[in-house]
Amino acid sequence: MKKLLLFIIIISVSCKKQDTEIPFSYPALMEVPEGFEPIVFPEDNEFTVDRWQLGKRLFYDPIMSSDSTISCANCHQAELAFSDDEIVSKGVEDRLGTRNSPTLANLAYHPYFTREGGVPTLEMQILVPIQEHNEFDFNIVLIAERLNKIPSYVEESQKAYNRDPDAFVITRALANFERSLISGNSPFDQFFYQNKKDILLEAERNGLELFFSEKTNCSSCHSTSNFTNYAFENNGLYTTYQDSGRALITHSQEDLAKFKVPTLRNISVTYPYMHDGSIISLDEVITHYASGGKKHSSQSSLVSGFEITKQEQAALISFLYTLSEDRYLTD
Repeated sequence: MKKLLLFIIIISVSCKKQDTEIPFSYPALMEVPEGFEPIVFPEDNEFTVDRWQLGKRLFYDPIMSSDSTISCANCHQAELAFSDDEIVSKGVEDRLGTRNSPTLANLAYHPYFTREGGVPTLEMQILVPIQEHNEFDFNIVLIAERLNKIPSYVEESQKAYNRDPDAFVITRALANFERSLISGNSPFDQFFYQNKKDILLEAERNGLELFFSEKTNCSSCHSTSNFTNYAFENNGLYTTYQDSGRALITHSQEDLAKFKVPTLRNISVTYPYMHDGSIISLDEVITHYASGGKKHSSQSSLVSGFEITKQEQAALISFLYTLSEDRYLTD
């Protein structure tokens, strides 16, 4: 309960801070949920509906890939919280990727991108799948050439950014659309931020207490309104990893196989789990953490194991399901 009280205090302070800031009039597409900080936009990419519409069109258009067979939406499906249900996704020519496709929920709040944190902005992240051999295997300049041959794309680009389609337009329009993928009205949010105390069942409330307890330590990493502290951790999944994780960027042995802590938002539909999609169910996830991990040299001290009954594990899963938002998955 101590951790739950601390979480409440932190969120309360956050909400008070938000109230004192200059209010920003968000269109309905960018409505910020209760308990969330205002969204900060780059100076050259403020939100507009025209930019959002162009970004959405690009997101669903296979013109982005070298052979025009896949789009962003192939690996980021709306009904799966903009993730997919594959262990690793397929790119052009059915080439298998190396990591599990993450949800795009609440990307607007991420301080950096990719699982090793090597990309500082959402606009820059757009370039990653485009040039990856196992994803789009393409070049953004060539994408722009394709778009300029389509009058409607030229018209929409001019309307949104006052210029013909180019790398600037493509990266910014897609980022503009992706920032609108906000999830913050789950049963947990209604219970915690909107004071609808009857919305959670007894088992779900018991699971909530377990989640924020010192016994499980879940909230040590899965904190903030987005249920991640955005830190890089090794969770003891293996003794030897094929993926170097954060060390790919830092070249430090201390960062070996450390990955950005993922959000738990909409976790009921974002399986399989872990950076490599190696765990299928939440039962297996909890069993892994309860075991204390495989004791990798970089393993976080927070992954130390705990005892949990079957009833408690069921309650914890019930709570985790309250982080999924029907409207977000169906709108």
